[in-house]
Amino acid sequence: MLQVQDLCYHPATLSQPILRDLSFELGLNQLGLIVGKSGAGKSTLLEILAGLARPTRGRIAWGGTELSPQQLRSMAGLVFQFPERHFCGLTVLEEMRFGHPELQQKEIENVLQQVGLAGIPLCTSPNHLSGGQQRRLALAVQLIRGPFLLLLDEPTAGLDWSVRRQLIELLARLKSTWTVLVVSHDPEELSSIADVRWILQAGSLQPLPADALLHK
Repeated sequence: MLQVQDLCYHPATLSQPILRDLSFELGLNQLGLIVGKSGAGKSTLLEILAGLARPTRGRIAWGGTELSPQQLRSMAGLVFQFPERHFCGLTVLEEMRFGHPELQQKEIENVLQQVGLAGIPLCTSPNHLSGGQQRRLALAVQLIRGPFLLLLDEPTAGLDWSVRRQLIELLARLKSTWTVLVVSHDPEELSSIADVRWILQAGSLQPLPADALLHK
């Protein structure tokens, strides 16, 4: 279980904190959804949970054990918004092995199958994949690391309706194995697969009933 308690993020260059006193829990094999307008601090929260930024104060724990940013980097996998802009490998195989050259081809093929990319030639350039395939590849890159927590920043942004539906169905399947936290400013479709929901506004996080999203 992910446990966040009294989390605050207040850069010295700003007069007001970006995040203030956030507390929430996300259980094993649950999908949590955080909604909020652009600039609300959703991406900042994910970066803190992924160990890429250090909170001003607060506690982040997994199963009751408090975690340092270094430990979070090992146990959390973050898929950025528009992850295709961050691909480094010239081929799918290189992208999957980036930072993990010891990975065997069979391991890579198994993970690609989990995200619906079975049969994709490993010599294919990531830039030659469709938008939906690129999002699936970005998920596979994180999943092959074996994270306990999967973090997704606006995973459906920029995709057409049919591809969004396919990606949402994939996330619904993935939560049977991983704990997933998604942030979005366009949450109606994602709400249907979420177990818990919150809204982030003015730096504070509040529970959000599922039916509240029907009127947004």
